[in-house]
Amino acid sequence: MNHEPVVADLSEQELLARIFPLLPPGDATIVAPGDDAAVVRAGDGRFVVTTDVLVEDRHFRRAWSSGVDVGARAAVQNLADVAAMGARPTSVVVALVLPGDLEVTWVEGFARGLAQVCAPLGVGVVGGDLSGGPLVVASVAAHGDLEGRAPVLRSGARPGDVVAHAGTLGRSAAGLALLAAGRAGPDDEALVATYRRPVSPLASGPEAARAGATAMLDVSDGLLRDAGRLAAASGVVVELDDPARTLHADHAAVAGVADRLGRDPWDWVLAGGEDHGLLATFPAGTDLPPGFRVLGRVREPRGEQPGVRVDGRHPTERPGWDHFAG
Repeated sequence: MNHEPVVADLSEQELLARIFPLLPPGDATIVAPGDDAAVVRAGDGRFVVTTDVLVEDRHFRRAWSSGVDVGARAAVQNLADVAAMGARPTSVVVALVLPGDLEVTWVEGFARGLAQVCAPLGVGVVGGDLSGGPLVVASVAAHGDLEGRAPVLRSGARPGDVVAHAGTLGRSAAGLALLAAGRAGPDDEALVATYRRPVSPLASGPEAARAGATAMLDVSDGLLRDAGRLAAASGVVVELDDPARTLHADHAAVAGVADRLGRDPWDWVLAGGEDHGLLATFPAGTDLPPGFRVLGRVREPRGEQPGVRVDGRHPTERPGWDHFAG
């Protein structure tokens, strides 16, 4: 009787032979997978590098997410960090830990998910490693080219700058809540899809750098937590305007689901992570790149610690995601 092949049915070389044809080579790749290491062009003379990890049952569940979903998500969360430095993503390398009973089609789906995000950007998937283990673990390292620009750091915000955001807020957290509650229906497809395969405004990172952004970061752990990180690194106060006005569209997108689940939609909008938008500061009067909306201003601390204020108040709840506190 034929059965769907699983990882244990193939050698490492046979599994790689199924994966490699699915992966994009990338515009900056000089030596593709096949040698001990790849070679990627870094025309700037510098390169940006970041890494992140997805652990089964910690960051995703196979019951909720296909291999394509997890591959796309793994790519986005790393490429968003590159974009947040103002760099153009060029390549990724991927290390996978795979249980022996995992279907090979799931692994092929993971490769296809990577390709769906990376190929349109000219980003190459240029190598990695495979190992066996009890759970799926995906570790991705991404690289980027600054193209002659200075990196945009978290520490560059200055009093008088405007605070702006590109992307969405709260949708991924709402999608996760629906899945966790077993309440996701046909009308919830967009929110669940945002959790499974977040769409980050990756092109907005280099555009913000070209426009003169003074500070920037990927909003992966919630707006308040990540704005607080920017404020602490810059030694300033990030003063967010009334979210009922600036974040009305995000609130409206999740309010109905929050009502059904008995939740406060602002918990998701202000503290929900993994939408992977970009939070940036710009000098006052800057013509913001397309997709950025103003959320507030940067000011000097007034006898207080650097941090975030929301409509003039210090937020005492909704701190955002912490990988160890949960």
